[in-house]
Amino acid sequence: MGGIHPREAARHHAKVAGDTISRAFQEAGIKPKDATIIAFSQGPGLGPCLRAGATAARTLSTYLNIPLVGVNHCVAHIEIGKLVTDAKDPITLYVSGGNSIVSAFDAGRYRIFGETLDIAIGNSIDVFAREAGLHQQKGLPFGAIVERLAKEGKELVHLPYSVKGMDLSFSGLLTAVVRLLKNGKHSLEDLCYSLQETAFSMLTEVTERALAHTEKKEVLLTGGVGANKRLQAMLATIADEHESRFCVVPKQYALDNGAMIAWAGILAYKQGITTPVEESFVRLKWRLEDVKALWVEP
Repeated sequence: MGGIHPREAARHHAKVAGDTISRAFQEAGIKPKDATIIAFSQGPGLGPCLRAGATAARTLSTYLNIPLVGVNHCVAHIEIGKLVTDAKDPITLYVSGGNSIVSAFDAGRYRIFGETLDIAIGNSIDVFAREAGLHQQKGLPFGAIVERLAKEGKELVHLPYSVKGMDLSFSGLLTAVVRLLKNGKHSLEDLCYSLQETAFSMLTEVTERALAHTEKKEVLLTGGVGANKRLQAMLATIADEHESRFCVVPKQYALDNGAMIAWAGILAYKQGITTPVEESFVRLKWRLEDVKALWVEP
């Protein structure tokens, strides 16, 4: 009920790393000696989990004597999204348990146009779901359960709407909806509906403002929260109004996955970017705009 516990997750990663790598080679139909590079998520993220992955990557790289490529997790989400949707130069809304970012490529880097100043949208929904006593079901995370309940909501309850310039704050919204939950004056369905409408309106506003500023012709939605149909509908509307193509990353590539790290690693390696072992330390707060995206066409 308490969410991810970093050290427990890291122990799990270390325990299954060997079998996972072996299965990956088997499913790809190649042998370790056929590998050209080893890509790994270097950050941002939870320290213990990142370190477990980095340790496995360094071990493989050293044993096989092939280059190591440290990948920015957020960049990987954008690049795999562009690959599977054929987007070329989108405004990207990346929404997950740990991130809420509006970004676009400009002058050699992915620039952050807006982001959460505190808690991410996915984490906000998860915390509310736990407070409501909801239980995750197999194949159905908290976000999907809240989305299902929200469809039954009829009353839009007033909640704090906090957009500060191009940035967002979800902590006040979360505090308010949990308080209303505990006082029992509103149905759970109405609170789920109101939480979604308020939070997603905030995200859509900032995305639309970035779209209007940059005049991009594509809007890309990725991250676990991107599976929400209501959020998709809101973004599709603003994309249509700005005559931009709306692209949704399929769930298997929108959630955290190895393919996105591998693809981002390939893109970087083709530009001569590698990570020496002595520089392969994890970067817990590695920001998106700190990465020189040399592989992106200007």
